[in-house]
Amino acid sequence: MPVYNAGSTLAIAIESILAQDFTDWELIAVDDGSSDNSNQVLRSYAAVDSRIRCFSLPHQGIVPALNHGLSMAQGDYIARMDADDYSYPARLRLQWQYMEAHPQTGLVGSLVEYGGDPLSQQGYASHVGWLNELVSPADISLNRFVDAPMAHPSVMFRKAIALQHGAYREQDGPEDYELWLRWLEKGVIMDKVPEVLLRWNDPPDRLSRTSEAYSLMAFERVKARYLARWLRDHNSHPKLAVWGAGRKTRRRLAPLMESGVKPDFFIDLFDQQALDGIPVFSYKKLKQYPGIFVLSYVNNRGARAEIRDFLKKMQLTEGKDFLLA
Repeated sequence: MPVYNAGSTLAIAIESILAQDFTDWELIAVDDGSSDNSNQVLRSYAAVDSRIRCFSLPHQGIVPALNHGLSMAQGDYIARMDADDYSYPARLRLQWQYMEAHPQTGLVGSLVEYGGDPLSQQGYASHVGWLNELVSPADISLNRFVDAPMAHPSVMFRKAIALQHGAYREQDGPEDYELWLRWLEKGVIMDKVPEVLLRWNDPPDRLSRTSEAYSLMAFERVKARYLARWLRDHNSHPKLAVWGAGRKTRRRLAPLMESGVKPDFFIDLFDQQALDGIPVFSYKKLKQYPGIFVLSYVNNRGARAEIRDFLKKMQLTEGKDFLLA
């Protein structure tokens, strides 16, 4: 559990771990140079429960804190937790039982409860709803290029996976999303316990709201590197068409094109003039263009579902003939 100026929420997060019905755990809390009372809160809990181990670092950011915590972990399994979230009492037990029963699975998450205002923060609430639809390894793998398919503080993974494929990396993007993409690329199987085991809180000062490393384009930059390699290794179609020709879509597509992937066509609602030398045709004409792999870059959740249904009705297979991004 990395901690930075979380004095107002830290006690609730720790109490949720103390209340677990699985008791054979250690809580490794890494204070990332907090300037509030976070360190004092941690020390007060560690003084009365030897399972809580505290470490203090100069402020360097979440990645060094996470990796320091990993290096200190003594167990075979790593459960992530944030200092402003809440784990339900059965979380560790159910995830541990799942990992014990499924030795081929490298990481298991869970469904999460949205801990914010769904009216004022509809975007995040919608994201949580989408996350909770991705339960099976196949769904998680196929949707990895839409967005991060796991809520970071909800996961448990084998420490051996981090030793084999690397832990968190400093970069100009979200450290958790890069980790999921890297491990999935290496063939790590990811699954979820189909129960709500974490309340994922959404305070206004949350790092994913305040740091450029979690901006939309930061996600796109991380995604592009792995998506370009996925297309190189998995797409056997002679042509590539990107669904979505609008200005915002093309802006999101730019990092992928900078990674060497240039579409042969754009697909949109209607035929249009070529954009940057790339022809644009209506989705209604898709049958006239055989041998195309369709990469949907449409960001609207409802439109994504409609596009998937349309392509499946054309007898196209997700992951083989098309992919949503």
